[in-house]
Amino acid sequence: MTSIIKDILERESYSKEEILRLLKCEGEERTLLFTKSAEIKEKYIGRKVWFRGLIEFSNICGKDCLYCGIRKGNKDLHRYNLSDDEILEAARFAYINRYGSIALQSGELESPFVTDRIENLLHRIKVMSNGELGITLSVGEQEPDVYRRWFEAGAHRYLLRVESTNKELYSKIHPNDDKHSFTRRLECLKILQDTGYQTGTGVMIGLPFQTTDDLADDLLFMREFDIDMCGMGPYIEHADTPLIKYSGELMPLRQRFDLTLKMIAVIRLMMKDINIVAATALQAIDPIGREKAVKIGANIVMPNITPGKYRDSYKLYDNKPCTDDSAEDCQSCLEARISLADAEIIYGEWGDSAHYNTRRKKV
Repeated sequence: MTSIIKDILERESYSKEEILRLLKCEGEERTLLFTKSAEIKEKYIGRKVWFRGLIEFSNICGKDCLYCGIRKGNKDLHRYNLSDDEILEAARFAYINRYGSIALQSGELESPFVTDRIENLLHRIKVMSNGELGITLSVGEQEPDVYRRWFEAGAHRYLLRVESTNKELYSKIHPNDDKHSFTRRLECLKILQDTGYQTGTGVMIGLPFQTTDDLADDLLFMREFDIDMCGMGPYIEHADTPLIKYSGELMPLRQRFDLTLKMIAVIRLMMKDINIVAATALQAIDPIGREKAVKIGANIVMPNITPGKYRDSYKLYDNKPCTDDSAEDCQSCLEARISLADAEIIYGEWGDSAHYNTRRKKV
């Protein structure tokens, strides 16, 4: 049977049936998959890992996604919004410590105030860092002009996770209203790409109602859409969400963890030169979860540099790791962890997606 997997792994592209075969492989076949994805990563990326200093600057959200701990309807959550000075101080920490890039993340809000505020912050971060600090945004769905303004102000990467590319499943994990439109989610991804951003998306793995077929289709969507970066992680329940009632029907956490690693390995094989994030949620299940992801395909790690007193309030899921660590502790810990994964942190570089540069040349 391993000969079938070996044959699939030597191909340049995969059918849906072949992707399903890879996602379901176990034992020796699983080892072959991870060995091959590690080889492809080393060939196209090297053993390099880049940091994105994560600043979770607000947990105020206008959306009510049924899986998310910071959803608008969660009345038991302490809400916060960092001041501009606190955000700039965190960005300065990243700059001084030569992270190369930061990621500004928050709940999803749309308003002229939010647009102006982020635009102003982008300008100030660029001035503070002499234009040397790369900036990723992950602040949800916006109008085309907003994306353009932020791009022109200095953001050059944008992560907008679709969570599932199955429209029916998407409708089951979101309220049925105008604010949670599957069509608009996809339209925003296209607008981001057309605006010029390095565009990233991703999905949750192990959701209620989700099948392996859905996950195979997610991978095919990412290939067809021609993404530049991918952020995928295991679905981990949050007690204060509507989906918690399905927790007894989910696959075990270890199974979700293993399936996430397979998804990372397969997307690395399918899209050899994209950036892939080793999600923090992996570490919530396995103490060395992020290192395992780096070994088999991931090349981006996001140390949390949000001021410590706020971290426990940005809980998208339960048992979020590292909420008590200082930014300095997080850096030291990750340096040791990445070394154990036989990889090298590259400081002082943006770590842009090689795929982006190739894709843009075709335009």
